[in-house]
Amino acid sequence: MSGNPTRSALLVIDMENAFISKDSPLCTPMAGAIVPACADAVNRAREKGIPVFFVKRIYRGDGSDVEHTRYARWEEGDRPLAPSSTGPRSAQAPEGLRPMRGDYTIIKPRFSAFFQTELDLILRRLRVRTVLLCGTATPNCIRTTAYDAISLDYNVVLLEDCCASATREIQDANMADMERAGARRMTAAEFEHYGNAPIRDAAREIWETIEAGDAVPEPFSDSQEDVRFTDNW
Repeated sequence: MSGNPTRSALLVIDMENAFISKDSPLCTPMAGAIVPACADAVNRAREKGIPVFFVKRIYRGDGSDVEHTRYARWEEGDRPLAPSSTGPRSAQAPEGLRPMRGDYTIIKPRFSAFFQTELDLILRRLRVRTVLLCGTATPNCIRTTAYDAISLDYNVVLLEDCCASATREIQDANMADMERAGARRMTAAEFEHYGNAPIRDAAREIWETIEAGDAVPEPFSDSQEDVRFTDNW
């Protein structure tokens, strides 16, 4: 990873025809407009030595792995996102958003890119500390991935004009919520200069403070004459 001094990874989430095409029952209305920006971000990441992860959704033909909240729409919509599918309702990605040699592909069973996938394992093996998120849909897959990443102590950067929602109001509200939760917002134009200044690694700062200090994690006494509340547990 010596070629990745930022210790970052770009996660491209659900940029598949079934979520982009207006002919698909799973289409996110704003998703088609962000394809060029996402493709540009992918190219910039590769140029910077940042590993690119294409996080995808694929459904089995019998529907056994489709969310119960989406099953009716999936079935009525001619069962999109089938393995090896092509066309407007498929798991195929548009030009510019397809894996190349050196990229990673993650197949996720639910909204979050971390839920029951090998993503966290690979990121830690690559010593990644910051995840950059782009794709669709912001209130579902982007948001759950962001919160799981924060819970796992990753720094989170949202490429805000490379993310899509059903409406601008939904997009703005969710971006603001994730920012309040600790994610950093960045435009595609700002990503061009990403790496010139370090992203603050708050989790690592906490680790270093704990290691350098001599505080114990909680009050405790070996003396029966000075029993603390937590000692009774």
